[in-house]
Amino acid sequence: MDKIKWGILATGNVANNFAQALSNASDAELVAVASRTEDNASKFADKWGIARHYSQYDALAHDPDVDIVYIASPHNYHYEHMLMCLNAGKHVLCEKAFTLNAPQAEECIQVAREKNLFLMEAMWMRFFPATAHLRDWLQQSVIGEIQLIQADFCLNIPFNAEHRLYNPTLAGGALLDLGIYPISFASMVMGLDAVQDVKSIAHFGNTGVDELDSIIISYPTQATAMLSCGLRAYKPREAFIMGTKGYIKVHNIFFRPDTLTLHLNGQDPETVELPFEANGYAHEIHEVHHCLRNNLQESPLMPLSESLTIMRFMDALRQEWGLIYPEEQP
Repeated sequence: MDKIKWGILATGNVANNFAQALSNASDAELVAVASRTEDNASKFADKWGIARHYSQYDALAHDPDVDIVYIASPHNYHYEHMLMCLNAGKHVLCEKAFTLNAPQAEECIQVAREKNLFLMEAMWMRFFPATAHLRDWLQQSVIGEIQLIQADFCLNIPFNAEHRLYNPTLAGGALLDLGIYPISFASMVMGLDAVQDVKSIAHFGNTGVDELDSIIISYPTQATAMLSCGLRAYKPREAFIMGTKGYIKVHNIFFRPDTLTLHLNGQDPETVELPFEANGYAHEIHEVHHCLRNNLQESPLMPLSESLTIMRFMDALRQEWGLIYPEEQP
């Protein structure tokens, strides 16, 4: 079986984690990397035994040996880098959040479809064995009719105005980096296309980024999703799905799950442990390879239509908050 040849765009922490997962994938080969500087690209290539490194991103996009590019640059560059790679004929796996806003996402999706190229948002949470088991439970309606979803991603990150998450010029803030996870979780469980009502509030810090976001979603079924994300206060990163027959707990960390507990009314709890491979990134790599080998242009587990719906949902939140990223300024 021919190996699928990868290029990695950017060399930060997430890119390193992804490179580690690729190094353990028997049907993958990491052939090239690009960074903003020659030094960073060279060090990354040496660390992971990559044959070619570039100090210009477009050189990676036009490398004839690269089948697919993993984009790990900051959020405000995703749109530019996706279009560059897609227009160069490369399949693309792009880190979340997919883009800054829905119009950018829509354009990237349109280009991918016009060029018959695979494109996916790297929402790794969707591909873990525990997540697959959770979906099975939900499809079987083991907890009955869903009443409440709760998911939180709150960290206590020391304030540093130059830090990526506190820097508005890099589209910093809690929403795109942290809030995307509970929002995507709610979307996976109940969807976001036909919500009845949304209430939300954002607290802004000294640099102008959203530091704490609280979101309540009401569904026509009378179910509710309560979601939060934040940069300045820690909270256990768990998720719960409550239904008329019981509830499911996704243990810490809900977006990198390996343990679920099913609590059915009047019964002893059932805990299921489903370990993930290595650092967890292997599972989205498996999904990408499956799609590419079966000529699929998108993943049924993280379809492009859902990525676009999530971006539109976050756009609506930001409009309510009055949050406009610098690159969106007229």
